[in-house]
Amino acid sequence: MLKYFFKNIGPGPLVAAAFIGPGTVTLCTLIGIKYGFQLLWAIIISVLAAIVLQGMAVRIGILGRKSIIETLREEIKISWIRSFIFILIFGAIMIGNTAYEAGNISGAALGLETLIGSFSFNISSFNLKLYPILIGFLTALVLWLGKYKILERCLIFLVIIMSLSFLFTAIATGPSIINVFSGLFKFSIPQGSLLSIMGLVGTTIVPYNLFLHTELVREKWSNKEDLQYALKDMLIALGLGGLISISVIITAAGVEASEINNAVDLALGLAPVFGEASKYLLSIGLFAAGITSSITAPLAAAYVVCGCFGWTTDFKSIPFQCSWAFVILFGTLLASTGLKFILIIQFAQIANGILLPIIAAILLWIMNKAAWLGKSKNTLIQNFLGFSIVIISLFLSMRTLGSVLQFF
Repeated sequence: MLKYFFKNIGPGPLVAAAFIGPGTVTLCTLIGIKYGFQLLWAIIISVLAAIVLQGMAVRIGILGRKSIIETLREEIKISWIRSFIFILIFGAIMIGNTAYEAGNISGAALGLETLIGSFSFNISSFNLKLYPILIGFLTALVLWLGKYKILERCLIFLVIIMSLSFLFTAIATGPSIINVFSGLFKFSIPQGSLLSIMGLVGTTIVPYNLFLHTELVREKWSNKEDLQYALKDMLIALGLGGLISISVIITAAGVEASEINNAVDLALGLAPVFGEASKYLLSIGLFAAGITSSITAPLAAAYVVCGCFGWTTDFKSIPFQCSWAFVILFGTLLASTGLKFILIIQFAQIANGILLPIIAAILLWIMNKAAWLGKSKNTLIQNFLGFSIVIISLFLSMRTLGSVLQFF
């Protein structure tokens, strides 16, 4: 029974690994420090929104046997609109993931530094950090092995480690169960918290996850009858991702400190109050969050690049390998040297900000139009939820664009 259960667990944990990265951990840390348990309900809303959109992506992959990009190529008949969307997707995912990869690798490196100390050496005027290079190499090795089952098992193992680390750390802080349930089910918006709420939604609904999920379910399952397993896998994984976010907020809420700005500060702040074990557990969780995202980001970019240019998405193909290798190489360079290409990051934020509502709206349109969906077209409730997510993503888009464009 247990063996059969794990046989049908696969792409979901990879998707959870993608959205629980160092950025999400840092955001949840700051929310826990500032608002305590008051915004836990926002995690539930974010996960529900992700379930609706990822569910659409899963149905495209299983029922249509297509990627999202292939579906767009078939369904959008006006060439200039199709070209605009493809350019936007390429910019947001390929260039965006390249810029964000540095943060993923840096997050994993910070977790290692907290555990075993830092290592670096000087080359000319550069201080070169060793851990990002090591993590970049390990990430490339996992993808270079080129087998879906190996990738799946590695990431499932890391997601389990990450989940247990954050969950046990949260338990160690001894939170009030009553206060936790109050935060989960009592809707409240503390003064000044709206941007944090929008940030939680934005870190959970990740555009590249939609493309990645569609591709991975095609790798895992080949029959339309497997849709039920794919959806169960998605529900379990996204629920687990939500639990991790909740655990980080609970942990941060249990520490009384004003000088905590990220998960590393939180890990160091835990030790005097809850013992060294809590510090190590949180650091292991941060390492796992960083390395899982550093694997999934270049993988998603490779799928998107090959899809946009009509190349094969076979793991062993040269274009596929070159695509993910570029993302890892560039991310490792930035993380190990500390260089910051601000314009590239700002472009990525703008492209992703524009892409999210467009992709959400297109998915909603496809799920009501495509003939191959049959009885699996969106229901009235799914359409209502999908439309609500499009509106939310528009607000997220305006917030992202507003925060970036003020620098110009």
